[in-house]
Amino acid sequence: MASFTVPITVAGSAPSSLVSDRRTSVRLSEFRGLRIKQRSASLTQSSRLVIQDPHRVVRVGRVVCETQNTAVDVPEIKDETWQSLVLDCELPVLVEFWAPWCGPCRMIHPLIDELSKQYAGKLKCYKANTDESPGIATRYGIRSIPTVMVFKNGEKKDAVIGAVPKSTLTSCIEKFL
Repeated sequence: MASFTVPITVAGSAPSSLVSDRRTSVRLSEFRGLRIKQRSASLTQSSRLVIQDPHRVVRVGRVVCETQNTAVDVPEIKDETWQSLVLDCELPVLVEFWAPWCGPCRMIHPLIDELSKQYAGKLKCYKANTDESPGIATRYGIRSIPTVMVFKNGEKKDAVIGAVPKSTLTSCIEKFL
């Protein structure tokens, strides 16, 4: 596992004109999805994490989580394309009902992407944003997201609700191949 170094400035508690800064380094193990945001001149004192005790002040860089569109290989489906892509498809179809504000939905995006690659040619995978296509969600009674549904020959065959392990989704798919 790779690691990287984050500089931390440690200063004494004396007035700022008398303080001599020491640079130290802390090794952090790599964690995908997070990055250390470099301090900029425009960063205000109030937006920094400052830990004070009677002997020292420690200023630490900010850790920022940036979401990514991790399901780039799984196409989006809309109300207009539902009939042709899902109901009229000769292959079984897996549809993930999700919304951009849903944390658990973002957790299973990579799993849906993996399943799309794993079952290429045997299964079609799509994602349906419930905010942009509420008609589909209403038609199939989606009350909780993420919900993953499997369709075969135009009929809903199975549904899995929530952020579940890949093995759960795989066993659901295997029943209809």
